[in-house]
Amino acid sequence: MAFARSLPLCVLLSPIKGKGENRMELQLSSGQGPEECELAVGKFLRSLMTEFPDIAVLEKHPGKHPDCYRSVRLESRIDLSFLEGSVQWICQSPYRKNHKRKNWFLDISRCGQTKPLSYDESLVRFETFRSGGKGGQNVNKVETGVRVIYIPTGLAVVSTEARSQQMNKKLALNRLCEAISLQNAAGEAQVKALNRLEHTRLQRGNPVRMYEGMQFKRIK
Repeated sequence: MAFARSLPLCVLLSPIKGKGENRMELQLSSGQGPEECELAVGKFLRSLMTEFPDIAVLEKHPGKHPDCYRSVRLESRIDLSFLEGSVQWICQSPYRKNHKRKNWFLDISRCGQTKPLSYDESLVRFETFRSGGKGGQNVNKVETGVRVIYIPTGLAVVSTEARSQQMNKKLALNRLCEAISLQNAAGEAQVKALNRLEHTRLQRGNPVRMYEGMQFKRIK
């Protein structure tokens, strides 16, 4: 069985060490605001990246016009939690002449994060048992069935279909890695859902920063 002889999928799923460690993720959002708020997000993003060159953009959701964004997700090694809240931009609308409104807001929130579950072979426990069922006398008399338990989470998978303990062990390891991958995907989906919810919660009072004019000059 070629599949049973292949390397466990864990080899492919193991994360790169050091990547993403001690990094903070922030989301800039125009909330439910109009196109001027999307422009404010773009201007604030450029200002922030000039102020903190370490910032890396992870994801962008474009707005109606060039260099405008409904939301942007970014990360930095610097603790930027002091920026959480709203940012006010005071400027005449560049899109709607004679529009009375001059105050536009964007939201800065810390993104929800989950620590990915990684595979560590030293934290795996193996249990063997008699498989039973079809397969001849060998599977009924010898402990060919294998249960793999991942100690940190208690996640357990079983393989009994192969005729040898060694092949069942490899099959069980592959299944364990698939289960870990599914858990990580579910956690990531939950975080994205929370970030989308945060996108709709724009607070317009007591801004942490204020900017003015098309030059986006900081005044607070």
